Amino acid sequence: MADREKSGKQAEKAYRNLEFMEGPDARPLRLLAEYLEPLERFEDSHIRDTVLVFGSARIKSREAAEKALADAKAGNGDVSLAERDLRMSRYYEDTRDLTFRLTDWSKQLDQTERRFVICTGGGPGIMEAANRGASEAKGVNIGLGISLPHEQENNPFITRRLDFQFHYFFMRKFWFLYMAKAVVLMPGGFGTLDELFESLTLVQTGKIRKSLPIILYGRDFWDRFLDFDVLVEYGTISPDDVDLFHKVDTVDEAFNIVTCKLLEEALGKPGLCL
Repeated sequence: MADREKSGKQAEKAYRNLEFMEGPDARPLRLLAEYLEPLERFEDSHIRDTVLVFGSARIKSREAAEKALADAKAGNGDVSLAERDLRMSRYYEDTRDLTFRLTDWSKQLDQTERRFVICTGGGPGIMEAANRGASEAKGVNIGLGISLPHEQENNPFITRRLDFQFHYFFMRKFWFLYMAKAVVLMPGGFGTLDELFESLTLVQTGKIRKSLPIILYGRDFWDRFLDFDVLVEYGTISPDDVDLFHKVDTVDEAFNIVTCKLLEEALGKPGLCL
């Protein structure tokens, strides 16, 4: 006591002790923080629910792909890879168009809360395209980023108040699906497939009881890569399980399925889906 009085220093409060807060004993507190802090931000922004968009972080915008192709033809890259990237840029632009339309549509709903807000993993590629389209429609949008080694920052189109950086994958996954009312999956890699199969598993097993339309965008990609009929043939899924998702090839198809399902099943306006 005498030493403390002489120094004039207060004892350190536990929540200001970074050595403790960042150590293994405080892990439950960090997990709780990744639940409570996003919850506070969502409530403050009046976010009721979301539309998730997943896809490859490697897919370029058309503008960037055209520039890369021009550079490659000038001798500064692989022309064949640049041509492939230009073909794949279709999915960036389609994502951007789709989320613009969904955001514009959702803003016209007569609701006191923000409904069906575009949400992504916060990164580049398809995630950037989705946040960009929503931003261009002058709508709020969400980016649930994750801290990874050598990972770039979240894309600049996310609404600032709704730009998140998670440490724990499973807390990020919780927030992805807890608020989701629809999922759109563009072509992607391991991360996209992880989200696809997690969504399908939770719906199939009834852990998600709400309606959750799942859209696979780009029939050529998904048909070549995944043949769910093989799983039916081998008896590892039931024939009805292939009805848990919709394959589409155009923005119009995706927009029509998502909006009619949301109107019918989330807003209680039946008879709209043909």
